[in-house]
Parts: sequence; structure tokens; C-alpha cells
Amino acid sequence: MTEQQAKPVRVRFAPSPTGYLHIGGARTALFNWLFARKNQGEFRLRIEDTDFKRSTEEMVEEILKSLRWLGLNWDGEVWYQSQRMDVYRERIQELIENRKVYQCFCEKPEEEVPPAEREPCQCYLLTVKEQEELIAQGKKPAIRFWVPDGSTVFEDAVFGTVEVDNSEIENFVIMRADGTPTYQLAVVVDDHDMGITHVIRGDDHLSNSPKQILLYHAFGWELPVFAHVPLILGPDKRRLSKRHGATSISEYFDSGILPEALVNYLALLGWSPGDNREIMTVEELIEAFSLSGISRKSAIFDPVKLEWVNSEHIKRYPTEKLLEKVVPYLTEAGLITPEEVEQRRDYLLKVMELFKNRMKTLRDLAKYGRYFFKDPERYDPNALKKYWRPETKDQLAKLKAELEKLDTFTADEIEK
Repeated sequence: MTEQQAKPVRVRFAPSPTGYLHIGGARTALFNWLFARKNQGEFRLRIEDTDFKRSTEEMVEEILKSLRWLGLNWDGEVWYQSQRMDVYRERIQELIENRKVYQCFCEKPEEEVPPAEREPCQCYLLTVKEQEELIAQGKKPAIRFWVPDGSTVFEDAVFGTVEVDNSEIENFVIMRADGTPTYQLAVVVDDHDMGITHVIRGDDHLSNSPKQILLYHAFGWELPVFAHVPLILGPDKRRLSKRHGATSISEYFDSGILPEALVNYLALLGWSPGDNREIMTVEELIEAFSLSGISRKSAIFDPVKLEWVNSEHIKRYPTEKLLEKVVPYLTEAGLITPEEVEQRRDYLLKVMELFKNRMKTLRDLAKYGRYFFKDPERYDPNALKKYWRPETKDQLAKLKAELEKLDTFTADEIEK
């Protein structure tokens, strides 16, 4: 199967609302979004909230807010797995009727046992009578998928041909004893019901794909195209985490990174347009994006490089629009009030034009340009002693008067 299929492209981003949207998740969302927009397809959003203990409505809102800030608009209504429990149970019943699964009475849920300590489930050896006796004793069974003999082979758009001997895949749980579906079942049912044509996700899911493909075959459904993207690493080449600094998208908003700059930088983490471009607009990214440009190697996240990309976008930003982005940081720092913004707009635009080429983040004007708004509260006595002379005050007053006469306040005009 190729990137251009007969039916329209439809991709999805499916975060779990157990935490903030982080850099890795944002890049996954971005790759899906770019691919959909490049192919005039749909970018769908699904919230995987079946972990009822850890999922929160607050995190759902934070994820939606972060996606909106990045400009990754989705198509159609948001899907919630928590609203589809009856659908999953119907699909499981279908597998039961087709004898693709069996009841498991193992004492501990599979996810509570470390992989190295798991022993093969033998519950498929239980007779119908033995199963009925266990249920009569109050034991609730989980449902395990019966992995067939043979091997599972699929073509990954990034890693090529992937083949796994089915003997290496355990009979895996698809429904817990409490009646909730596991990730493996829910994701397959949802992707099928949503009409997903391409599954673009992190390569930490590569080991899940054979299990999910077996479920697709068991249901008799057509496979989507899989594309597994290598993970993002920190500068120390370990998996990106909080120890490397900011990781959630909301933190980059707070630190003064432009959404366009973050999108630009994330797009080039593990993907190349095929040339040496480093500064690209969203429109240019859409035009150039393809799955074939995704690298098999993990990308290194460099916060210094991100700041450079941000500074380049700031330089290119229309001054009027840039001022709108910077004002919240100025008001937060107490350098200007909301009422003063309109009153002093001409002055603010001049300051913005003068300072924008020096800015790495939107916070820099408030951080390093306070003198445009407030007189210093104190002076360095040693510096004052070194540079201040009796005639200095008059000289500065004359210089101020001359500068005020300039119609065009530029370096060339000042030098003249």
C-alpha cells in the first residue's frame, strides 16, 4: 500500500488524558496533521480515557488547549473511548462466538505482573465445567486472545518489512476481569470504526502492531498503513523526560516560544524535507511532508536550537502581530497596563521594531528591555563613578534632543 490510497486519507491522534501533552506526543500529532493536510484528508482526534483512575477532565482540556495553540485543528467531533464500552463488549462477544478468545482466571491482571515474571496462561485447558465452577465461586474472568500459529508480517512505512514469529507473542488479554477493554482491543476497534487509513505513531508501539494485526485478521478487517516514528531523545541520548527541562507544550507557551516556531522545530525532529531548509512556514511544511522523509534514527531534542528557530521566526513576524504576542508578557511583568497598550501603540511598535532582531523568546523584551518602560530603581555605584562626569548630564540632554528630531529612527540615520 502506498501513501496515496484509493480512499481518502484519514489519520488520528489518540492521547491519554493522564498528563499534559508533551513534546513526543505533539510531534506525533503534528506528523499526522501534516500528512492529512498534504493529502487533503482528515485529522481526527480520539481521547483514550479508559484508565478511569488516572484520566481527568482537566487533562483533556489541557491537551485540547495545547493542540489549538499549535494550530493543529482536528476534523469532526472528538471521540472518547469511555463512551464506547458497549461497542467493545459487542466486539468481544463476536470473538467469543468465533472461538478466537478464551476465559482467563489467572489471579493477577497481566499488567500487574512484570514481563520477566509472567508465566504462560494455561486457562485454555480448563473444561467448561471447571470454568462454570470458578464463576460460581465469584471469580470474574478476563478474556484472552488466542494467538494462532505461524508468523505476522506487515510493511511499515518507516521501517520496511517487519516479521514476528507468533510463538513470541503471548495469548494477550483484550478484556480485563472488571469488563474494561485493554489498549490492544480498543485501538483496533476504534481505528476500524473511525475509518483510519494510516496509523502514524511512536516506535514504542512497534511491538504492539503484531498483536493488533492479529485482531484485524480475526475480525476480517482491512489493515491500515502503519508508520512508526523513532522516539525523541534528550541531548544525553536518553529518552526525553523532565530531567532535560520543559517537556509539556504548555511550558513552551509560558516560556515565550511562538507556536509556528515550535511546529517548525518539531517537524524537523526525525523528518527531512529533502533539502537544507531549517526555517519553514506551516504551508511549506504541508507542501513538503511525506512519510518517506521520516528517519529511522531517533532525533535529538536541542533546546538551544529551538530558541534559534524561534528567534528566526520572531525576526520574520509582522511587527503589529508580534506586539500582540509580546504584550501579555509585558503586562505580566508590570511594565505596561492593558489600558496603556492602545495609548502608547506607536511607541510600542517602534520599540518592537528595534528589539525584535535581538529576541530569542517573546519574554526577552520584558526581561532585557525594561529600560524602555521603567527608569532604573537603582544604579551600580562603581559604574556611576566610572562613567559619570559633571558634563555628562548636559551631553545626554543634547543627544536626546537631537535624536528626537529624527524622522526615521534607524542606525544609518543616527550615524549621520
